[in-house]
Parts: sequence; C-alpha cells; structure tokens
Amino acid sequence: MPRFYCPVELRTGAELDLPAEAARHVQVFRMQPGDGITLFNGTAGVPAGEYAATIMQMGRNHVSVRIDSHAAVEREAAVAVHLLAGITAGERMEWLVEKATELGVASITPLEAERSVMRLKGDRATKRQERWQSIAASACEQCGRNQVPVIHAPVDLAQWSRADALAGAQRLVLSLAEGTQPLPVALQARAATQPVVFLSGPEGGLSLAEEALARTHGFAPVTLGARVLRAETAPLAALAYLAAL
Repeated sequence: MPRFYCPVELRTGAELDLPAEAARHVQVFRMQPGDGITLFNGTAGVPAGEYAATIMQMGRNHVSVRIDSHAAVEREAAVAVHLLAGITAGERMEWLVEKATELGVASITPLEAERSVMRLKGDRATKRQERWQSIAASACEQCGRNQVPVIHAPVDLAQWSRADALAGAQRLVLSLAEGTQPLPVALQARAATQPVVFLSGPEGGLSLAEEALARTHGFAPVTLGARVLRAETAPLAALAYLAAL
C-alpha cells in the first residue's frame, strides 16, 4: 500500500484534506476514491506508528481521506545515531541524506568544513536545508520509517561544539590517522542503548585543526579499514555496520 508523509495530527475516524505535497503524490500515483493508503506524520508522538486511510474525494488540487485505523508499528533503530557530515558537492549530499535516512539515522547536521567545496549562506542555506528535509521525508515513505530524521541547518564544527546538544552520546570521528582503532573495537565500549554521534568530513576529509578540535570535544578516531572511501560512502558504511549489530 502506498505510504505518504502527512505532517498533521492524525486520528482514527477523522476526515481531512491531505497537505499539498501528499495530495500531489497521490495524484501522481493516479489513485482513485476508494483506494487505500498509509499515512504517517513523521514524529514519535502519541500514539506513534502509522495509519491506514481511504481516499474519499479527489479534485484538481485536493485529496480528502478518512483515517480508518492505527497500527502501533515502528521501524526505528535500537540505537539513535546522529551524523555530522561534511557537505559534499552537487547531488552527493542529497544521496547521502537519502541513504542515511534509509539506514535509520536519527538526525543529520550538514557540516561546513574547511575543505567543503560547496558553501551555503543565507537563503541558499535555508532552501538547501528544506530540500534535504524533503528528501528525508520521501526516503521514509519508501523505506517504511514513521519518524523522519531532523536535518539541521548547516554549521561549522566550532559552532556545533559550542551548542553541544548531544551530551552522553558516544562520539566517533572517521579518521585516516595512523593508529586509529577499527570501528567495531570502538563500539565495544558503548553502553547498549547509548546514542552515537558520527563525524565525517567532506571531499578531502577534515583538516588537521578540525580533527584536533573534534578530539578535544570527546570524539574518538575510528577507521573503516585500509581502503579510502568517498566522502558520501564512508558515513554510510559506518551507519550500515551499526544498523546490522
């Protein structure tokens, strides 16, 4: 059954008009009155889960539905993983957001690193953040997640360190430095439900100064092996490993 992100209050028995984005998706699927769909509002609210609904009416610009039932099903990872990812150029960042969402990431903070090729300021940064958030919602529609990860506004590492809203999480920075411990070894020190923060750089990696700053804020350097992975591949490999545990 097609799934659609519907960021409004959902209640069994209620009838409502879908938000414009969800209505447009229903139109694209060429669905008709009487067809069934699944809705989720993207939050861990009460009750959490997803809702079965029936399309009641369709117009040129609107779709109304009746919510028939609620299923208290969640497909979230057992461990909350937060990603600080160096902003990569072009469509690579969009691809990273999509795949990280599929792999269960809880939040993504785009990092304006010293070696980032793409620079975002003002309205351009806001529009790009909105675009990434929309990609995350679409990925949730596809993969079955009912909670949409938060895509934060781009910041540099110093700004993130000053805000530091993830106290208590295990902090790991993907590093090519000599003597760095393998990711599986580092994860052995984590408590069973302890959140994880992964920090990864853009093309060219983090600078020496950025990696030093990360270490002063409790980030332990880890490696994914002998091969050098692309900036958009490395954090996904780490997320995939943790999701498989």
